[in-house]
Amino acid sequence: MSDTIRFTLDGRDAVAEPGQTIWDVAHGQGLKIPHLCHRPEPGYRPDGNCRACMVEVEGERNLVASCIREPKDGMVVTTDSGRATQARRMVVEMLMADQPQRDASHDRSSHFWDMADAQGVTGSRFPAMKAEQIPLLDDSHVAMRVNLDACIQCNLCVRACREVQVNDVIGMANRGHNALPVFDFDDPMGQSTCVACGECVQACPTGALMPASVVDEHQVGDRADYDSEAKSICPFCGVGCQVSVKVKDGKVKYVEGINGPANEGRLCVKGRFGFDYIHHPHRLTKPLVRRDDAPSKDLDVDPANPWTHFREATWEEALDRAAHGLADLRSYYGGKSVAGFGSAKCTNEEAYLFQKLIRQGFKHNNVDHCTRLCHASSVAALMENVGSGAVTASFNEIENADIAIIIGANPTENHPVAATFFKQFAKNGGKLVVMDPRGQGGLERHAWKNMKFRPGTDVALLNAIMNVIVEEKLYDRQYIEGFTEGFFEFRDHIRAFTPDRMADLCGIDAETIREVARAFADARAGMIFWGMGISQHIHGTDNSRCLISLALLCGHVGRPGTGLHPLRGQNNVQGASDAGLIPQVMPDYQAVTDAEVRDLFRHIWRGTEIDATPGLTVVEIIDRAYRGEIRGMYVLGENPAMSDPDVSHARKALSKLDHLVVQDIFLTETAMFADVILPAAALPEKTGTVTNTNRQVQMVRPAVPSPGEAREDWRIVVDMARRLGLDWDYTHPREVFDEMKMSMFSLHHITWTRLEAEGAVTYPCRGPDDPGQEVVFGDGFPRRAGRARFTPARVTPPAEVPDESYPMILTTGRQLEHWHTGSMTRRASVLDAVEPAANCSLHPSTLRKLGVAPGGMVRLTTRRGALDVMARADRNVAPDMVFLPFAYVEAAANILTNSALDPFGKIPEFKYSAVRVEAAASERLAAE
Repeated sequence: MSDTIRFTLDGRDAVAEPGQTIWDVAHGQGLKIPHLCHRPEPGYRPDGNCRACMVEVEGERNLVASCIREPKDGMVVTTDSGRATQARRMVVEMLMADQPQRDASHDRSSHFWDMADAQGVTGSRFPAMKAEQIPLLDDSHVAMRVNLDACIQCNLCVRACREVQVNDVIGMANRGHNALPVFDFDDPMGQSTCVACGECVQACPTGALMPASVVDEHQVGDRADYDSEAKSICPFCGVGCQVSVKVKDGKVKYVEGINGPANEGRLCVKGRFGFDYIHHPHRLTKPLVRRDDAPSKDLDVDPANPWTHFREATWEEALDRAAHGLADLRSYYGGKSVAGFGSAKCTNEEAYLFQKLIRQGFKHNNVDHCTRLCHASSVAALMENVGSGAVTASFNEIENADIAIIIGANPTENHPVAATFFKQFAKNGGKLVVMDPRGQGGLERHAWKNMKFRPGTDVALLNAIMNVIVEEKLYDRQYIEGFTEGFFEFRDHIRAFTPDRMADLCGIDAETIREVARAFADARAGMIFWGMGISQHIHGTDNSRCLISLALLCGHVGRPGTGLHPLRGQNNVQGASDAGLIPQVMPDYQAVTDAEVRDLFRHIWRGTEIDATPGLTVVEIIDRAYRGEIRGMYVLGENPAMSDPDVSHARKALSKLDHLVVQDIFLTETAMFADVILPAAALPEKTGTVTNTNRQVQMVRPAVPSPGEAREDWRIVVDMARRLGLDWDYTHPREVFDEMKMSMFSLHHITWTRLEAEGAVTYPCRGPDDPGQEVVFGDGFPRRAGRARFTPARVTPPAEVPDESYPMILTTGRQLEHWHTGSMTRRASVLDAVEPAANCSLHPSTLRKLGVAPGGMVRLTTRRGALDVMARADRNVAPDMVFLPFAYVEAAANILTNSALDPFGKIPEFKYSAVRVEAAASERLAAE
């Protein structure tokens, strides 16, 4: 029997599915019922409080709110009766009484005014609120303005904050006509716990909440006052939020989220308010070459005044110098004297071209990018045991799970939009397990279990969990027999790791370990998410192996609500890896050691012989440069002078190069060592594709032109290739994409035309009309016999452990407002204003022992170096730990970090260094 509901709507037959409202059906048929408190975007439930969508139902005495009323079989609904129309007009007229006049309103094109126009309401007969009742302006936040004189108490901002973003900052205070939204305990917005996601601003229908960039000093604005709009992709983290970029007079005015497959309209503070870095006066607008009389190469160049070290050049001169310098090294010392660093901030097409240039132009595989510094160990473990380096399910699949583990990741700061789905999952009754040595205030209050284990003991904890599942026979026998190999050897190995033995090592009591193990094994569907807290260790590959084995034990792969998901850090790190910007593999992770793979690319690349030897990684390249074996580098969009471990060593290596070409949008710390600097376009100025952490290939469209003479990266790479003797004839990224499809099965059924029309397609894709597979490997794995593999992992201590000289643990990471090495976010006015200075976080008890007040200075010293930095009190940090963000050049975290590598993923141990923490000299002098 069908659940379809049949009823009459404005005299016509109508059909509704269970859960649909009258409003949903009406709008599906093209009818326009006014609405103010209802927002049909994903994540918003209808509320029915404004009464602007009232309709008439035959046989009922009262009008009903169509946004919350579900139809029933045989119901007769009229939306355009005189009674319903008059009631809706009256609602709008009453609300208009308290609105500022339209010409002086905060948003002259607000949804409220659109609804008033639709109803034909131009004025109100009702008295306005008295002057003393009008709420005052709140301009305490740098990014947003709060003008509650326009508030209609629709509650959308509360739902945006509490139910969509799940931040719980906004609530309603007072009663009746005096009800207003407040932040925390009626604090000014800028002094509240607001994380500036701006969801409330996007949801507000009246302009009571507005982006500061849209209103003038008199708080008058108009969201429709822009010249053009581009639908594109956020340039920051790997979530891949789709955005609408509004442009006025050649500059971005504001940004809104749109309903992309990953973000469903949501954004974070970076995506919404971090847009103006592209207009910063530090932008490179002309090619630069190092002056003959320039001082020695070092970090002594002022980005606002590079003329002390560089001079402007024409593109012809700069490209000739750049290419000929590398070609001369190739001729004199051989191709392996030159190496390349590509970028995950560029498009798929640009990543593909860059790795091709190095492989074809210099006859080797010494090309890498930032995946080496974030998830190389995760990819190594996934390729080894699953057969694919990408996620097995999108993070959005968590809505279909019963339990989810988040380990070694801080998504509320690093992947804030993904975190909204995690918080919603917990709010809807899912069991969220957070495992991390550093507490996470943003997720902990939503978690079923918080497991703050000792740093570096990931394998011990995970093996103990799996021991319980094996010893209590909770594993999925049928799944293991059908889809895996190596179980019996793994079972024998895991028996030694009992919770009682591991509890003292990892700092989690045995009973909690058992409880989590049983819950994960008993769940119908479970997911595992992890971040760089798992990967950035010398045992990072072993950490990832454990997570893979845990999922395989319980059969939590290949079904809705199950999967393995390493959250990717940069906007296109998945796509750049897919495109072959990795030294040991060609595009689509095809090994350079495979003769058939080399034959394929010999054919596609017109006879080019591919070197069968895997290339050097980022850290290995820098080390060879330090030793003088690599004499030239081409660096596109990367910043190893800030991002490499033991960065003092990296900077010395860069200074020793005979020839360094840097292609970027700013004079980065790496560019300060360059001989030639090529000005590139930023992502909002480009055409191309990027691939997010969910495997969703998405179209990037330009919103504004590049400043000055800056060019898109792909054009510059093509010009460089031609000067290096390569016969390249690309004229558009579309042509590059088409070539990529020749060797990348992952792009099967995904075309440029389709991406232009649809905006995003997930790979793998089964047909030209298939949106793509959110969950993969339900019918087997891309390995031998279709089976995934169990790989045992042993407990390995960190490369260095605390001792008397260095008694504490240093860990590094990101902050909400800043990203990567800070070259972009620290030039975004809002982000830099919210988080302007270098800082570290210590437990309050640690600060007390040091005699340093919060906000005071401490000195951090490791075996690599020392720096002074402002200290904050943070109870999320253990008493024996210090957390240091890596975005600040004035206190560069990687001066301190250890360059010891994971033997499999070749990733450095950023997350664990022995450190000495003491009051800075300035603090000691002040105390004296």
